[in-house]
Amino acid sequence: MQIVTNVGGPHTGTGTAPQPERSSGNGLTFGVEEEFLLVDVVSRRTVPRAADVLARLAAPGHGMTGISFHAELLGTQVEATTGICTDTATLRRELRDARMRLAAAAGAEELRIVASGTPVLPGPPPPVTANLRFIRIAEMYAGVTADYQACGCHVHVGVDDRETSVAVVNHLRPWLPTLLALSVNSPFDHGVDSGYGSWRAIDQSRFPSSGVPPWFPSAAAYDAQMARLIDCGVLVDSCMTVWLARPSSRLPTVEVRAADAAATVDEAVLQAALVRGLVRTALSELAAGREAPPVDGPICAAAMWSAARHGLGGPGVHPLLERPLPATRLLAELLRRVRPALEDTGDLAEVRRLLAGMAIRGSGAARQRRAAAGGVRAVVDMLVEQTVCGEGGARDP
Repeated sequence: MQIVTNVGGPHTGTGTAPQPERSSGNGLTFGVEEEFLLVDVVSRRTVPRAADVLARLAAPGHGMTGISFHAELLGTQVEATTGICTDTATLRRELRDARMRLAAAAGAEELRIVASGTPVLPGPPPPVTANLRFIRIAEMYAGVTADYQACGCHVHVGVDDRETSVAVVNHLRPWLPTLLALSVNSPFDHGVDSGYGSWRAIDQSRFPSSGVPPWFPSAAAYDAQMARLIDCGVLVDSCMTVWLARPSSRLPTVEVRAADAAATVDEAVLQAALVRGLVRTALSELAAGREAPPVDGPICAAAMWSAARHGLGGPGVHPLLERPLPATRLLAELLRRVRPALEDTGDLAEVRRLLAGMAIRGSGAARQRRAAAGGVRAVVDMLVEQTVCGEGGARDP
């Protein structure tokens, strides 16, 4: 896979999410929610022990300002949330510390944490977490949620108001498939290679209001659509949409949920820096009076499918030009678009470094497939190592 790192030239939940507002500096504040799977130290299969791990993290002496941990829909999953960050160095530190704390708590229970969009090995469907809202979700969606152990990397970026947030999401729509393509890290489905880079994205597509969100002319139109979907009985509440970008229903943020669970801290930082760059670019476009084009919904769906299938290693679909292009060309276009924003926030060199590393190592999905040469259990072993230590066993810088 060849990733273009020269970005010169003309110009993608119920826990307590990070709550950024506008930064007083050149950037926008941001935070990240990361979802992880818990696996047994012996079998390497997922186990529903989230309550035990979270109880250890809630014990006296385990608190840490900004970082928090939460249950997810199924008992095999846990979520770690950073605090409000203004720069990538702080974000990196909080992501690393959260993973290390979570890994230590899991280790005390003879478990390991895994950053993968889906479980590698098959196992029985896990129980739903004992939470009234989660139970309602499981009852509504039945078999869709029975083994829905999907894990993502969600980035929140501070935006002042909902009207602006909806307009920003309109601008993000064409780029959500490329954010997914960059992040693919879930090739396995019940122990078998699915042929996709992101089986999580395919799994998620079975829900109503999934994929790239529609284009909305206003916050009122967005809210009216949400109310209609709830009235139609296909959403539990306004937090239930699984669109890949949305204005938060609880916070002054835009939330982008395009990415698979980031295999390493580096990849989580890369996703967050690019999302913040896209949001900042959208705000600049809006300030200049340029609304987002209403990109065709079926074309967006085609772009999402192609990104899930191939990652950056094959063809993609350009949502604006409505024609196929190599996925790496789409990434290069995204980078050209956000270059001014990355320069303003001081993230350009970091993004270049991280992309260069990915060009050498390959995507999370590619690394899982390489590890599978030693058997499917070897994939889990590799994931356990890189979740906390990063690629190659060295702790993330």
